[in-house]
Amino acid sequence: MARIAPDRLAPLARLLERFPRSRVVVVGDFVADEYVYGETERISREAPVLIVRYERSEVVPGGAGNAAQNLAALGVDVRAVGLVGDDAPGRRLLAELRAGPVDVRGIQRVRGRATEAKTRILAGGRSTRRQQMLRVDRTPEPISAAVERRLVADLKRAARGAGAVLASDYGSGVLSPRVVQALREIRRGGVPVCVDSRYNLTGFSGLTMLKPNETELEAASGIRASTPGGLARAAAWLQRHMRCQSLLVTRGRNGMSLFEKGRPPLHLAAHGDKEAVDVTGAGDTVAATYAAAIASGADPEGAMRLANVAAALVVQKAGTATVGRDELRRELAGA
Repeated sequence: MARIAPDRLAPLARLLERFPRSRVVVVGDFVADEYVYGETERISREAPVLIVRYERSEVVPGGAGNAAQNLAALGVDVRAVGLVGDDAPGRRLLAELRAGPVDVRGIQRVRGRATEAKTRILAGGRSTRRQQMLRVDRTPEPISAAVERRLVADLKRAARGAGAVLASDYGSGVLSPRVVQALREIRRGGVPVCVDSRYNLTGFSGLTMLKPNETELEAASGIRASTPGGLARAAAWLQRHMRCQSLLVTRGRNGMSLFEKGRPPLHLAAHGDKEAVDVTGAGDTVAATYAAAIASGADPEGAMRLANVAAALVVQKAGTATVGRDELRRELAGA
């Protein structure tokens, strides 16, 4: 496993300085991650459940929203394309993205369609740490043909002059076959398209880069990556069938691996030696950092190396989090 050599640090640091002059479009499933905090003191008389006394709540952009927030934290000009409902979670999600700052003019507010939301109830006794007790998910309805047409138009408009497009797929139907076809047209027009898909990796053929984790790679290829030679076979199968230029496989504590056409695989050990605190949203951070680097002129190897450092930083944070450009700069200076 390779680590960052000193002679590779300076180019990565210089790359960060180009981020504010780069634009990335994020298209996909924007999720309202809601956290409700409270205190538990007693059991309900109505049912054997804890009573939670409400203290406070917050909404954090999740899914494609987390990827967009990560890009904004890196100083990139971020244009968001997607959907929210005309409801309270949608309004709060848009407000958080605007504060990012993320350009949300490409996000439609669809009347009668619920904003995808994940509400987590966190509670505990007095003076104790709040822990997650329950999660309630709200899943939106399928999109109409009219909404889909506007999505495609918004995506093509936002992609003009962009350095890269990042498609963030969490299975809510925004990245329909028609939208994916628009992504292929954008790629043919010269804009790199990076894909992070949790459930439908094989639906994104003909694009620039795919970023599965090992589990997603196994599900798509049907090949066990953990067996001897399995990772290389699974990667080769996916690249052949998906016709992608690059395949970036995230491997948790084992780092990540980059497969490019015509080049030998590159395997990086996880950056640093600290144990992960929370891996929530780490894939979004990797995808966002990689896309930002590509948009700023990096080659896939340079983008991977920078994303590897960002991943090591974000897993040291609790909950859905981002990594800022200054954090990356300091980490590279001390590496």
